[in-house]
Amino acid sequence: MQENPYSLFSQRPPYNGCIFNYKFKLFLNLFKRMTTLNETHNPQLQSWVESANIPGNGFPIQNLPFASFRKAGSQESFRPGVAIGDQIVDLAALANLNLFEGKAQEALNACRGTHLNELMALGQEYWSALRLALSRALRSGSDLQASIQPLLVPQADAEYTTAAKIGDYTDFYISVHHATAVGKQFRPDNPLLPNYKWIPIGYHGRASSIGVSGQQFHRPVGQLRPATEGGKPELSPCKRLDYELELGVFIGSGNELGHRIKIEDAPKHIFGLCILNDWSARDLQAWEYQPLGPFLAKNFASTISPWVVTTEALAPFQTAFSHPAEDPQPLEYLSSEENSKAGAYDLKLDVLISTEKSRSSNQQPAKLASSNFKDAYWTIAQMVTHHTVNGCNLQPGDLLGSGTLSGPNPEEAGSLLEMSEGGKKPIELPWGEKRTFLEDGDEIIIKGVCRKEGYPDISLGSVSGTVLKALF
Repeated sequence: MQENPYSLFSQRPPYNGCIFNYKFKLFLNLFKRMTTLNETHNPQLQSWVESANIPGNGFPIQNLPFASFRKAGSQESFRPGVAIGDQIVDLAALANLNLFEGKAQEALNACRGTHLNELMALGQEYWSALRLALSRALRSGSDLQASIQPLLVPQADAEYTTAAKIGDYTDFYISVHHATAVGKQFRPDNPLLPNYKWIPIGYHGRASSIGVSGQQFHRPVGQLRPATEGGKPELSPCKRLDYELELGVFIGSGNELGHRIKIEDAPKHIFGLCILNDWSARDLQAWEYQPLGPFLAKNFASTISPWVVTTEALAPFQTAFSHPAEDPQPLEYLSSEENSKAGAYDLKLDVLISTEKSRSSNQQPAKLASSNFKDAYWTIAQMVTHHTVNGCNLQPGDLLGSGTLSGPNPEEAGSLLEMSEGGKKPIELPWGEKRTFLEDGDEIIIKGVCRKEGYPDISLGSVSGTVLKALF
């Protein structure tokens, strides 16, 4: 019978001491290959924050995601916080108490500003040290409960900004199912361009218009393709507005200009994941995207969830990655044993919609689609490695988008462009409306969660955004 990898930590050890050291050595000996798992992943851990122990709450003590928050409606400065159950630990206030030691306290000291960039820049050892210290401090029976409890802020009373100041944003295109479905609409005989299965394709986007969940934006305006060949284009509000179901990847420690990040080292540079909706104006895109790619069709708004779940918290949900045997296999710089064994993530994503009509009649949002990140054609490590293979320097707080994450089945489409087959097949909504593309007043909600038997749900939270009437 195989021993439970977490059973050594079923009882709370002293914060520092020989019992913990002995158990940790046993753990390492038993699980030399499982280097990403540690005591913070023990599914038996409980928190003195009771809401964190409710099954399915999404923010148990095994998660501990980061955000930048303040009390809603206040003039307070935004500051970093960590979610535990339905509460937020104010990290800036916690730093002032000097309760932690060594790298954990140094990491906490980096949380005194408005965003997480300073913490992200410190590197993996510091993030891990802080996570471990927070896990111990928030466990049932912790000696630090009396000190930390007054620092809790209910999530219901908070508002958020982006977790980091995003300097650069690169959007990738890593779902072969999305690329194929869209390609078939324009190139039925050759949906995938020849480079797709050789490189993680991406383009540089606009960071200034990235907002946090709850973002409202006006329908974009731009040029539409002429109605006839050689005709005059029309300046008009977008008529084919779409969402894109994506994940966002926050870069932690960066690399110097001219220095590549090897695929073996890429995980050390990835701070965590969030949910991303990269809104798209399909008709603007159709007219402008050749020869240089997306421009006004993509830069008017992108919305991310407030919570960033660290890759360490997601370690139990890593899964094997491979390309089909009949496909070209990644070049050597995009391949490693670890990436093949555990480069993908089993992360479920759901898309929902509400409209002005549904909200006025108190209808619940309707599910449009579900997909899973494990079906992506390229991994996060490959995205990072390819981004820097030419010497490009990534910086703390940079955001990478996965591109639309569609699955192999029609109900797993990550955009309306796919679901409606380019507007030819209207989607029936439960309250009697139809959609081919988004209308004014529509709200899109995307949720993400990792789920496996015997382990608490790890949620990425949700991201919502609403379309307003064009300013035209």
